Parts: sequence; structure tokens; C-alpha cells
Amino acid sequence: MAGAASAVPGPQRARARYETNPAIRESGAVRVIILTVSLIFFATFLLLPLVAVFVEALRRGWAVYLAAVVEPDALSAIRLTLLTAAIAVPLNLIFGLAAAWAIAKFEFRGKQFLTTLIDLPFSVSPVIAGLIYVLVFGAQGWFGPWLSEHEIRIIFAVPGIVLATIFVTVPFVARELIPLMQAQGTEEEEAALTLGASGWQMFWRVTLPNIKWALLYGVILCNARAMGEFGAVSVVSGHIRGLTNTMPLHVEILYNEYQFAAAFAVASLLALLALVTLAIKSYIEWQVSRQPSSSDGEHP
Repeated sequence: MAGAASAVPGPQRARARYETNPAIRESGAVRVIILTVSLIFFATFLLLPLVAVFVEALRRGWAVYLAAVVEPDALSAIRLTLLTAAIAVPLNLIFGLAAAWAIAKFEFRGKQFLTTLIDLPFSVSPVIAGLIYVLVFGAQGWFGPWLSEHEIRIIFAVPGIVLATIFVTVPFVARELIPLMQAQGTEEEEAALTLGASGWQMFWRVTLPNIKWALLYGVILCNARAMGEFGAVSVVSGHIRGLTNTMPLHVEILYNEYQFAAAFAVASLLALLALVTLAIKSYIEWQVSRQPSSSDGEHP
């Protein structure tokens, strides 16, 4: 009986549950209203602004668009944005993986405190995060005089931008992994160790295959936030053209100077990055949905 139930494909089981459960069924009129409201909201607040960005970017033609994108300050902002993401994302990947492993697999004092710290960037304004780094590393900050004596620049330089970006992107990887690793438990790792596997063998052959999609999902979200961060980076960057302006900051400067075509051209690059991120995110979700869950296995 269990084998026959497990042989039924997931979509058919979901449809059977829908047809037999009156609590999740609504009349046709209600479904049409809900769908209509959702589509109107999507078109007004999401699709229309996105289309407007590309329309305004190309309003004056491809020549103006390409000139705005290859302008030296724009190229510098693009390079700095990519460099910041290339540093912040791997560091957050390592931290998120280690923190998720510790929280999900072990019991220790301060576990709840660590979980709270991971969620801290979600509750603190990015502007406040930037001000904290100015307080600590600025010229009048705690370590400012010592840094000045040793000619080390953090605030209004690339290190400050990287630090601020790391702070605001800390939770993404860890928060994707912690619930999954807690649900999986430790049985498979314990079995691998019992069979003689080393710690690295257990990680590469048991743990990582089980969390690879969630890990990649968290990395993609982390990268999207790193490239699009404005508030914290704006405070610590100093807005120095060609040196400390990331793409969002460069868009703001161009817009404030009434260079609308150039501003929308650079903004369209960020929008394209967002669309690529969304496509990869959707692909990962599709891959996860294709994998059998624990509830699809054989149960008595």
C-alpha cells in the first residue's frame, strides 16, 4: 500500500489533496478576484518600474546608452561593485556555512546569542551600520588616530565599502542553511563517521550534497544584495568619483546632476543583474521542487 502511494507522482498527489480538502478550495469568483488583484499589484509596483528603467535608458538611442556605460566613472563603479561582491560573498559563504553547521549540529552556550547576531543586520538600518563603521574606523573614531599614524585608510576607501557590504549581507547564507540542516539532523554524518570517513570526507560526500541547492540559493541572494546595497555603502564611501562610488551611488550622482539618460543606463545594468539573479533563483527552486522530499518516501 505504501509502495503504491509513493509511486504516485508529486503533482498528482497535490491535486488529489486539493480536490479532497474543502478547506483550501474557493469559488471561481474569489479565485479570479485574488488573481486579478495580484496581477494589478505586480504590474503597477514591479513590472512597470522595471520597464520604465529600460525605456528611459534607451530613450536617446544606443549610442548615448553605450557612451554612458563605458564612461570612465561608470566603468570604475562597475569594477568596484564587482570587486566588493567578489570579496563579501565568499567570506559570507564561509561564515554562513560555519555558523549554520554550529547552530544546526551542536549544542553550546551562546547558541541563541549567535542566532540573534546573525539576524542583527535585518533589524538594523543599513545607514546605522555605516555610521557604526565611521565611529569605529573614522578619523575621529576609536581606531582613527592609530590608523592615520600607520597610513591605513578604511573609511572613504574600498575596505570600508567591503566591511559595510559584508555586514548587511551576513544573514543570507546562514539563514538559508540553518532550517535545512536542522531538519536533516545528524544521522547521516554520524553514520559516515562510524564507517570511517574523515571530517572532510563527511562534509564533501554527505553534508554538502544535501545542502548544495540551499547554499547556492543563499549565495545568489547574498550577491544580489551586495551589488545593490546603497545605505551603508553611501555612508562609508565618501562619494569619490572614480574611486569609491559603486553602481547604486553612481546612479544617484548622475540623477542628481540631471544626467537622466546616463543614470538610467547604469541603473539598467543593475536591473539586468537582478533579472539574471531572479532567473538563477527560479532555476534553483525548480531543481529543488524536482527532488523527492522525505514525505514522498515509503511510509507505513
